[in-house]
Amino acid sequence: MSDNRKIWMNGELVCYKDAKIHVLTHALHYSTAIFEGIRCYNTKKGPAIFRLPEHIDRLFKSAKMYSMQIPYSKNQISNAIIKTIKANLLNECYIRPIAYYGHGEMGLTPKNDINVSIACWGWRIGETSAGNVTGAKCKISSWIKIDPRSQPMKAKAASNYANAALARIEALNDGCDEAILLNHQGKITEGSAEHIFIVKDGCMYTPPLTAGIFNGITRDSIMKMIKLDGENVLEVDLDREDLYVADEVFMVGTAAEVKSVTEIDHIKIGDGEPGMITRKLQNKFKDVTTGNDKRFSSWLLYI
Repeated sequence: MSDNRKIWMNGELVCYKDAKIHVLTHALHYSTAIFEGIRCYNTKKGPAIFRLPEHIDRLFKSAKMYSMQIPYSKNQISNAIIKTIKANLLNECYIRPIAYYGHGEMGLTPKNDINVSIACWGWRIGETSAGNVTGAKCKISSWIKIDPRSQPMKAKAASNYANAALARIEALNDGCDEAILLNHQGKITEGSAEHIFIVKDGCMYTPPLTAGIFNGITRDSIMKMIKLDGENVLEVDLDREDLYVADEVFMVGTAAEVKSVTEIDHIKIGDGEPGMITRKLQNKFKDVTTGNDKRFSSWLLYI
């Protein structure tokens, strides 16, 4: 049976099976690629992309940090994303735009053209069970988070995720759902693909950007939601012990949305069950992404 799915590649929609790159693609050998992870949600008014302008802005900022000149405008990339979703007849999906150095002259110095591709695939809200249905089990990774002095951690770059993948694999091999990485000062940074929040005595805390974490859009969304509800989140350096004694721990990200953490390093967090504040945030975030919270309607681009 033919695969009718489409991927946008350098200005054209191509069949899924034909979306290929050369084995000598520079990005494959040297990780010279930047990308985004974006969600489109099914709402009562139809499919809606969550915070698309912010994601596109960050894509171009990542490119600038890596001295990459994307050969399309922000408006062209946004329109291409919409076109790709429509071509695949998707109401709810995960979207992956990626810009990368293509094939040509081999060598460390990137001299080849910048290619841009956009793929999307079906992904339902709350699809990941660990952390949504049940609490996730985490461990402090033996791998240290890449230091921002080594490469720009505020860029969503492929090279950063080798570090994350090593931590995730280690956690899975040890029977956990996710890893939590420390920085070179021994402070909490983030999970392999999520940001961390803790609740202690009714107050919420999260590591600051200066801890060497990625500037997450879901993190920003959650913080804005909390503050609009009259509460506050303090951005402070956290030690691993702060996680152990927290009343609640939760993680947020584009794919993860809001997920509860109920165990870290075999230590139960709180009573070992998803916490009340985490559950409330899960429901509130769902209301925001599905258009039921009108205060955040500007975050949704209906297509």
